[in-house]
Amino acid sequence: MGISLHGIGVVGGIAIGHAHLMSHEEIDVAHYEIPADQVPAEQVRFDKAIRATRKELEMLWGSIPENAPAELGSFLSLHIMILNDNTLSREPRVLIEEQRCNAEWALKQQLDMLLAQFDEIEEEYLRERRADVMQVTERIFKALAGQPGSNGLLVPVAKNSILVAHELSPADMVLFKDHQFAAFVTDVGGATSHTAIVARSLDMPAVLALHHAHELIQEGELLIVDGIQGVVIVDPDDKILAEYKKRQTSWIQERKRLKGLKGKVPTTKDGVAVELLSNIELPSDLDQVRANGATGVGLFRSEFLFLGRDEMPCEDEQFEAYRAVAEEMGTLPTTIRTLDLGADKIPKWQKDDASINPALGLCGIRLCLAEPQMFRTQLRALLRASHYGNLQLLVPMLISITELSQTLMHIELAKQSLTDEGIPFNRNIRVGAMVETPAAVVMISSFLKYVDFISIGTNDLIQYTLAIDRGDDAVAHLYEPVHPAVLHLIHQTIKAADRVGVPVSVCGEMAGDHHLTRLLLGLGLRKFSMHPAHLLDVKQKVLNTDLIEIQQHINRMLKAEDSDKMRYLLDQLNAM
Repeated sequence: MGISLHGIGVVGGIAIGHAHLMSHEEIDVAHYEIPADQVPAEQVRFDKAIRATRKELEMLWGSIPENAPAELGSFLSLHIMILNDNTLSREPRVLIEEQRCNAEWALKQQLDMLLAQFDEIEEEYLRERRADVMQVTERIFKALAGQPGSNGLLVPVAKNSILVAHELSPADMVLFKDHQFAAFVTDVGGATSHTAIVARSLDMPAVLALHHAHELIQEGELLIVDGIQGVVIVDPDDKILAEYKKRQTSWIQERKRLKGLKGKVPTTKDGVAVELLSNIELPSDLDQVRANGATGVGLFRSEFLFLGRDEMPCEDEQFEAYRAVAEEMGTLPTTIRTLDLGADKIPKWQKDDASINPALGLCGIRLCLAEPQMFRTQLRALLRASHYGNLQLLVPMLISITELSQTLMHIELAKQSLTDEGIPFNRNIRVGAMVETPAAVVMISSFLKYVDFISIGTNDLIQYTLAIDRGDDAVAHLYEPVHPAVLHLIHQTIKAADRVGVPVSVCGEMAGDHHLTRLLLGLGLRKFSMHPAHLLDVKQKVLNTDLIEIQQHINRMLKAEDSDKMRYLLDQLNAM
């Protein structure tokens, strides 16, 4: 009798194959006291384990095949950076000396401390970096035990097997080059985990967060992985298997057809041009930007350059990172968001003043204005990079004209300092404002007098409008993109920008959801920015939409008073 497991589908598609279980061994950590005269030797043993782990990661990094996703190199580099951080490579040595304990116990104490810090983080992407720390630490434990490089993927597997694992690291992904997996499923992970990001790069069906899949599924069992619905069916009967084979054939044909849309200009059936841009989190995402036919970067999150390190990056380091992106994109627009730190994104070098509600605390532009030297350093780096490409600046979390005026003043001061030093930059660089709160929507007419473009961050706009913590499972079901209040705020913003001829885009998750494409088009949106993997689905929806035909239906949706009615009307809209 087959069973169905439900998780998070992070990559669409359907795969059918036999399970291959990746070994997952819990490492038991003993605790014992060592004589004082053996402390130096224990520290040397720990240092050797660090060196062995570093060598292992560097060898994996060097063995990445040319056709592998660019993300793999970035993720392995991140693991090397985590390993080199003093928190893991030096602090346990101190504990060995202070407590006269074995290296494993010192490392475990340090890991427990780090994991406790991650558990307090609310922002999903950063919280899931917890897995990277655990994966690196597990390698150190194995090196201490004399078994570096232990990995269940080394066992030969049959073609089109489905990998079943408790967890996968980016380093594990390197070994995919030697196998032909059709899909993979894991017990843990989330939509923004590195596993999910790599899965999107590989364009391989994947379902994460299944909790107990590794325990329930046996080696060799037949599996169906439905990445569209986030379902894994174990040992399906003949009827279900036949149905999913039909779905799989249809899906493959559809993806092949979508690839043919890459070179098509996104224009509605009645001739209205639409711009499709991509969001990136890593410079290596640029490969996907071009591969899917995006015409620029609508959002580059600069804060990830600042996280996971002991000191703030200097101006030159920031400049080199921004310049690399600018040069790669050439004349295509590249929008870089200024620092969106604070709240739950606290770098090590910043003092963490506890807040009762960090999402409403010193974050985004508020933090930058409170730390003018840090802000000025980034602005100078961004302006210098603007000389090498078509860069735009985007300012997050603005709620008042006072904040906007102060931001523009800092930009002018940074420009003047570069002018005084004879450093070239784009003097006419475009500056935009993010709309992420109801306050920003209320103030939109005033903002539009001072900025060159507007970008609606729907993730936070929904959260702040509905007073919903989307990371809280107890209220996550109330996080509703088609809530009438949310749609009215988006519509109001677009109309206000259109009246004065200021470009407006949506860069939140709503932009990449093709089920919402027609709705956003009907509300007046003409510029979408999304994860590159979603671009062709959205483009197809644009090409098949007649704006004149749907406008009356959009008007009915704007009159709807509850989300249930809105969802019913949305289904009708997509069926047109």
